[in-house]
Amino acid sequence: MIYCELMDTIDGMRSFVAVVSAGSFKRGAARIGISPALISKYIGQLEERLGVRLLNRTTRSLALTEVGQAYFERCVRLIDEFDELEAAIQDKQAAPRGQLRISAPTTFGETFMAQAIIAFMEEAPEIAVDMVLSDRFVSIVDEGYDLAIRMGDLPDSSLIARRLTETRFMVYASRDYLKKHGEPRIPEELEQHECVIDTNMRNPVQWPFKVDGKRANVRVNGRIKVNSARAVREMVLADKGIGITPAFIVRPDLNEGTVRCLLEDFEAVRLGVYAVYPHNRHLAVKVRTFVDYLVKYFARCDDLV
Repeated sequence: MIYCELMDTIDGMRSFVAVVSAGSFKRGAARIGISPALISKYIGQLEERLGVRLLNRTTRSLALTEVGQAYFERCVRLIDEFDELEAAIQDKQAAPRGQLRISAPTTFGETFMAQAIIAFMEEAPEIAVDMVLSDRFVSIVDEGYDLAIRMGDLPDSSLIARRLTETRFMVYASRDYLKKHGEPRIPEELEQHECVIDTNMRNPVQWPFKVDGKRANVRVNGRIKVNSARAVREMVLADKGIGITPAFIVRPDLNEGTVRCLLEDFEAVRLGVYAVYPHNRHLAVKVRTFVDYLVKYFARCDDLV
């Protein structure tokens, strides 16, 4: 009975911290992986048990009461210590367990992460994986992910980023397109060509190159815009223009001779690939084990550059 009451209190405290930190019941529920109705129930039971109101709620906002503010500050420390204690005990387990929720870019996830997860799960039979493929920039904490795979320059944040590998971007075109329209010899000549625009890029119409050892952006134009590297490849193969994409997307076509790499003396940018996860004093065993595995996996993978 005492144990059940203790766990109910911890569930209430964890729900309370999540809602206050996220700023809403909906985002707080997503953060800890339960429904908004259940998180509201937990906080209501906590307030009833304590005999105080912790939050003032309206249909559009919520605010801490004075006693709620003091309780929140203590809860944060207690939950951190409780999680650290649990993680320390889990560290003694022979194998990681539980569900990993992962976000990854669509094409990279299909091409590399799927195979990496298959291999990892052979070594970690008590792990379940939920991988969501999207080129949208997800909020790891608010949307309840354990980690995300990201490519490119990372914004400053409180998240931890572990470098896995890098990929080189390539500019390329089909041989038939080049026969009709000629080949650009310097990056600035791209302005005279039809280019296929990948809107997933941070600056879709500003393509990066190295000119005289320095990074320079060249503005491009094109009638076709897509938000998929694979779709860019299809448009290039159909002679619709010049494309830029990670090397692994187009390598088979280069090997077959159906497309040609352009402007190799002005190398397009190389982008790092990172595993990104929230900062915790004691990282969950399942996350640490998976990230360590990815580092070793991609060290053996030569298909990216």
